[in-house]
Amino acid sequence: AYNIHVNGVLHCRVRYSQLLGLHEQLRKEYGTNVVPAFPPKKIFTLTPAEVEQRREQLEKYMQAVRQDPMLGGSETFNSFLRKAQQETQQIPTEEVVLEVLLSNGQKVKVTILTSDQTEDVLEAVASKLDLPDDLVGYFSLFLVRETKDGAFSFVRKLQEFELPYVSVTSLHNPEFRIILRKSYWDSAYDDDVMEHRVGLNLLYAQTVSDIEHGWIVVNKEQHRQLKSLQEKVSKKEFIRLAQTLKYYGYLKFDPCITDFPEKGCHVVVSAGNNELNFQVQLPNEQIKEGSFKVTRMRCWRVTSSVPMSNGPSGSSPGKSEVKLELAFEYLMSKDRLQWVTITSPQAIMLSICLQSMVDELMVKKSGGSIRKMFRRRVNGALRRSDSQQAVKSPPLLDSPDSSREPMAKLSSKLTSVSLRGISHSSSANDVGANDFHGNYAFEGIGDEDL
Repeated sequence: AYNIHVNGVLHCRVRYSQLLGLHEQLRKEYGTNVVPAFPPKKIFTLTPAEVEQRREQLEKYMQAVRQDPMLGGSETFNSFLRKAQQETQQIPTEEVVLEVLLSNGQKVKVTILTSDQTEDVLEAVASKLDLPDDLVGYFSLFLVRETKDGAFSFVRKLQEFELPYVSVTSLHNPEFRIILRKSYWDSAYDDDVMEHRVGLNLLYAQTVSDIEHGWIVVNKEQHRQLKSLQEKVSKKEFIRLAQTLKYYGYLKFDPCITDFPEKGCHVVVSAGNNELNFQVQLPNEQIKEGSFKVTRMRCWRVTSSVPMSNGPSGSSPGKSEVKLELAFEYLMSKDRLQWVTITSPQAIMLSICLQSMVDELMVKKSGGSIRKMFRRRVNGALRRSDSQQAVKSPPLLDSPDSSREPMAKLSSKLTSVSLRGISHSSSANDVGANDFHGNYAFEGIGDEDL
């Protein structure tokens, strides 16, 4: 049996025979030319060396499947992971009440099945709130950890390969919650959301929360104006004023470590406006601020170090036993690319933010819209629109510079997948270090634009 870690967290345990069954199903649906080769069966008992070799081969197989835009986004692949997650956590399919938070702390209780996937739960929450179908695509469900001051530390955006109820309950920690939040970056889309009463209320609650927690920078005069608009219940005007403030629409991350401008610097990273903003504390206690535009990131990758453990399957993300790093290659000047690394338990979430910024830029570039990302149920399943599918995962891309590592465009679905043998292994760590996200919004910008 093997542990499958997704994004640094144990997702499920599977046997070789289950993975072989997945492989055969994919071959049946997509043909032998599309599906990568699968590690062959062995007649005799495997030696320890052969066990480790098979694990590595299976890991490469799983990486290859999910990197393929067709296979990685297929319902066959996603449903396999969902079913395996449910079986591993031994949670039977039954009706339950799931509590989803809004930004203002309000709780929305929805009746779902434990086997309901992320989009089913999102639709149930939208229905409970009377949010129109064509606005559902502007929002997403996030797994968060509630901090002592009532703020939220974002763990990850819930994906289509997981079951939200199972994901949150398997952590066995009441600090972990599911929250509904807008999932777009361009504030121009606020106009669409504010057209409807429920959309306006959700956006207003999120904006008030971000201001209260210091995510949006407000001076005394702006605070006075906002307070006045709040008292008048002028929600649209409140949001319009907030849109002009620094860090509006940004997601703020927990303090972490970076190697820029030098190793070991403490940094607070915020994601928004198609950039990562750094507030860096230098060794001399000086604070410096700067931003890295997503359009100047040639590629990025997440690496995770996951120690083997036979302990509780719900080990909490963010604990010291899982080390996560996000590294991106940045165009500092016309002819100079430099790697910048962030060491943070939230590296996965940072990567997902970068990916969604790129996807949004590509939608706009192609003349598409995020307005109707969701369609009504078709044969009992919620379907994404063609405009979103079109930018989900472009074909694999070789680096133009043959001296560099080849880079591939990966979907944010499985940012870091690793298989760890449940039996004893000679290696204590499992590091997935070749997860490159090639950036299709990367632009070669010259010195005159710096």
